[in-house]
Amino acid sequence: MRALRIVLIVAVIVGGLFVAADRIAVNFAEGEVADRMKSSENLATTPGVSIKGFPFLTQVLGGELDDVEVGIKDYEATTGDGAEKIRIGDLQANMKGVEFSGDYSSATAASATGTGTISYAELLKTAQSEPTEIASGVTAHVVGLSDGGNGKIKVSVEATVLGTKLPEPVDVLGTLTVEGDNTVRVHADELPSFGGVEITEDQVREITDFEQQIDDLPGGIQLDRVEPAQDGVEIGVKGSNVRLAG
Repeated sequence: MRALRIVLIVAVIVGGLFVAADRIAVNFAEGEVADRMKSSENLATTPGVSIKGFPFLTQVLGGELDDVEVGIKDYEATTGDGAEKIRIGDLQANMKGVEFSGDYSSATAASATGTGTISYAELLKTAQSEPTEIASGVTAHVVGLSDGGNGKIKVSVEATVLGTKLPEPVDVLGTLTVEGDNTVRVHADELPSFGGVEITEDQVREITDFEQQIDDLPGGIQLDRVEPAQDGVEIGVKGSNVRLAG
């Protein structure tokens, strides 16, 4: 019995040392990947990196990590022409099947999915925010974007008709979609009326409809979906062969 007790104590000690070593190793790896990713993506702050699964050391021996979560508090993507930046808040990505080099200088995920938020103020930068003449005697511009409920975005348009500013912005509900290559599109479901003045559909849509391309997402991920929410537009992203570092 005494020998068995000694064996059990040794086993517990060895197991505890293994767990401690495993956690030390994973913390080191998370820091290395985070630093490499900050450098390769030119991030203003170090991203959060969490390597899931236990034990970590056996994953290292296999050369592939099962599950890695990455969080970037504020990510600045570029617009289509690259002249402007558009901020994505709280970008979270879940990476599966991450292959890495021995010094963590490069790491690539077989697949990735994630979420983030673009504030309405950020998206408003891309709308027609300066008064524009859309018909004889009628000028209009977008002054606000918000959640319209039921998956719709509300576009608020301020207009001046025949020299008189309308007392309240005209609200119109629109549909948000991802079009083509990383482009968010706002399309009005119904066209607003401006003081009874006859305006063609194309003229009205110059104001109510707009789109914004969002380029240079980290690691080569792509926009997958967009949906209006209380605090902004929630986006979904996905990708394959996504580069974490290197």
